[in-house]
Amino acid sequence: MKIFKNQQIKEIDDYTIKNEPVSSVDLMERAADQLKRWYSRKFDRSRRVIIFAGPGNNGGDGIALARLLSVDRFNVEVFFVKVSGKTSDNWNINYQRLEQETTVLFNTIESIDLFPFVSSDDILVDAIFGSGLTRPVEGLAALVIKKINQTGNVVISIDIPSGLFGENNSSNNPETIVHADYTLSFEFPKLSFMFAENALFAGEWRVLPIGLSKNAIINTQTPYQFIENTFVLPLLKNRQKFDHKGKYGHGLLIAGSFGKIGAAVLGSKAALRTGIGLITCQVPACGYQVIQTSVPEAMAIADKSETIISDSVAMDPFDAVAIGPGIGTDPVTQKALHAYLKKSNKQLIIDADGINILGLNKEWLADLPFGTILTPHVKEFERIAGKTENSYQRLERQAEFAASHNCVVILKGANTSVATPGGQVYFNSTGNPGMATAGSGDVLTGMILSLVAQGYSPENASVIGVYLHGLAGDIASEKSCYESIIASDIIDNTGNAFLKLRTSS
Repeated sequence: MKIFKNQQIKEIDDYTIKNEPVSSVDLMERAADQLKRWYSRKFDRSRRVIIFAGPGNNGGDGIALARLLSVDRFNVEVFFVKVSGKTSDNWNINYQRLEQETTVLFNTIESIDLFPFVSSDDILVDAIFGSGLTRPVEGLAALVIKKINQTGNVVISIDIPSGLFGENNSSNNPETIVHADYTLSFEFPKLSFMFAENALFAGEWRVLPIGLSKNAIINTQTPYQFIENTFVLPLLKNRQKFDHKGKYGHGLLIAGSFGKIGAAVLGSKAALRTGIGLITCQVPACGYQVIQTSVPEAMAIADKSETIISDSVAMDPFDAVAIGPGIGTDPVTQKALHAYLKKSNKQLIIDADGINILGLNKEWLADLPFGTILTPHVKEFERIAGKTENSYQRLERQAEFAASHNCVVILKGANTSVATPGGQVYFNSTGNPGMATAGSGDVLTGMILSLVAQGYSPENASVIGVYLHGLAGDIASEKSCYESIIASDIIDNTGNAFLKLRTSS
């Protein structure tokens, strides 16, 4: 699913209206019908619906929804937030239809004293401002938004929470943005939904199709994609009857230090569960017996150091190399990582302490082999790329970093983003808060190592790995709960994730 900026969405709307052809008010009717369908599946008729409508087309959507809900015997009331004496043409048409076809009460809020009494069971629908907003909300609308947020009621925002900008909210005022429990976005998610600081506003968002032109969507270019199973499934390779383990690659995982050998165990198990043919782990000597007993399917190379990674091994036997989980940042380990960078002629994945070492030696970033995959979380990313003020700025920095260093940057978190050297950014749709647990990142590193060793491109290995990792975590959460998920559960459900991916399309 593509993610467009606000201006592009407007252009796609206009193209649809002109070329389908369909009138703009009929397109609004489609949107309202989808809203009504969603609402009636989610809530019953026992609760009053209070719709706060602004003067523009977002308010027109709300008024059209009020009419459709009323016709379907829901108890609806509209409150017009009169921030302007001018209303849009489509607003006017839907207001006339509401008056002529229903008995819905229509109230006007001209001062905050006219804000309605709200009972605890009422559902509030926010249709004050849409995605065209370009400056922070002020005046009467700001007071109404604050009142809505203070009620504690269930809030549904149409298309986007009022007050939230579609992309960059750096200059916005968070005090005057609706806190939605549900956001029903038309045709595409908004870029701002991908950012952690906006989760409070967007809540649980859903995309509702309203029949925008497929030609316009296909032909409108955007660097941003929201990754779902229909995108990932065609990327998967299928195994043939006479394939053997040599066909599925040999990976080298350099991981662990005294007290952190579990990172090597988790990473190697994850690589094996993701289909790698052979896996070898380079671990400190203290971890040799641990790997040999915990992961009998893996081979092991004992470092000359008892407690840390201190040297580099020949890379010729391997198809891909991953380094970093649990290795620490000892000066000797730093030199070993640099040696791998300088001599690497293999596809490289760098995670965790490997990234921290790069942050301590930023000049080594110039030695990254083409197509290297970096898998930082936010703090690790800032150690190599510099501090950022917010998620939007961090996204821009991520894309710039991937392009300037010819690498793939996987920025881990909710809606993990994958930035490629060519300027594309893929946001992941799978995963859950239960995956915020020790070792989860080590598992992802092992999965991506496995995919790269099997011959997937760095970009496809990253997208597939991130998606499967999150999907396995989602399956694990269905069997238990967020609080009880551990990294091993993600590994154990990787096979189920493959099955679900292949059977759900």
